[in-house]
Amino acid sequence: MLLTAGPTHEPIDPVRFIGNHSTGKMGYALAERFAEHGAKVVLVSGPTNLHTDHTSIEVKHVTTAEEMHKAVLKRAGAADIWVFAAAVADYRPKTVADKKIKKAGDELTIELVKNVDIAAALGKQKEEWQFSVGFALETDNEGANAREKLRKKKLDMIVLNSLNDPGAGFAHDTNKITIMEEGATHTFELKKKSEVAEDIVNLIWERIYG
Repeated sequence: MLLTAGPTHEPIDPVRFIGNHSTGKMGYALAERFAEHGAKVVLVSGPTNLHTDHTSIEVKHVTTAEEMHKAVLKRAGAADIWVFAAAVADYRPKTVADKKIKKAGDELTIELVKNVDIAAALGKQKEEWQFSVGFALETDNEGANAREKLRKKKLDMIVLNSLNDPGAGFAHDTNKITIMEEGATHTFELKKKSEVAEDIVNLIWERIYG
């Protein structure tokens, strides 16, 4: 299986970047649970302080969204299951300064360009036998936004969590999720991310293996 985790960092200059608060905890917990269920896991990880010693997990470290996209494309064809748990930056600076940008004036304008939506791009080449799972972190219209992503990205399942739920989202050891499929919705209580990962893996296993 192929799994993405963590944030991406999009450089502005040699010392600054655009990023987000993702720690990678959810993605790494998923990698461990999949490995414990007997899967051979390729984990494409953005910058994080986490690590895994599980012998069934191969970690590919990347920094930017472009690097993550290339790493995923290289490995996607051989994977039965894709899980896109990374918090990939939607935009990156159009140009990257080769030296540190010095303070000058009261304003600084940075022009941004859109990054590739990795899950959507992979959805266009997904084979019938492959199972694809996405993640949606929302702050409003959570259910509608998640279901739209489920359809547009040709996902079999999407895991929704809301920043409106205390203890969920980035930088927590807990999470509260809703898993959506085309014809079903599964809601779970606030749990440790290791337990949340177990719920996700169990449902995926049920769908694939019955």
